[in-house]
Amino acid sequence: MAENHDVYPVTVAGVQRDLRLFEIKPGVRIAILNILGDVELVQAVSKELAKKLKDYHAEVLVTAEAKSIPLIHALAVDMGLPYVVLRKSYKPYMGEALQSETLSITTGKPQTLYLDEKDRKLVTNKPIILVDDVISTGSTLQGMRLIMNKAGAKIVAEAAIFTEGDRATWSNVIALGHLPVFVD
Repeated sequence: MAENHDVYPVTVAGVQRDLRLFEIKPGVRIAILNILGDVELVQAVSKELAKKLKDYHAEVLVTAEAKSIPLIHALAVDMGLPYVVLRKSYKPYMGEALQSETLSITTGKPQTLYLDEKDRKLVTNKPIILVDDVISTGSTLQGMRLIMNKAGAKIVAEAAIFTEGDRATWSNVIALGHLPVFVD
């Protein structure tokens, strides 16, 4: 039996989606953007973001795992750049990884981000762009900034498909749209 869920309709890069509303705490809901497996949306937003980011002359794109991986891959193809994924768990093959802690709005729990030793060499002294699917509280973005600063990377831009909420000012983030936070 199919359940009815409240949704928030959006159109981004010419593609329309109904985003399911998800309660993150009593009386507060957010519209969930899940781009995993959505090839049409990922390709459309990647092309639009690539246009907005081309003049920043980055040499590497950086994101945190996991939902933004399809976006950064498509963006890397569109821009002809390599990319790095900051991992959420440490694996022994990662060597002397750098790390920073972040708090996810969707899980409500602290998460640690890790920069693999091999990827560290790729970003050191390079102009990079931080990329995420949705920037809400800015915690993941801050975690990515901390690691990139430790690695000696030069952050030239920060980008997302959407910014969300009014908790922080997102004037510095290059985004294709903005999502509200729904308070009952």
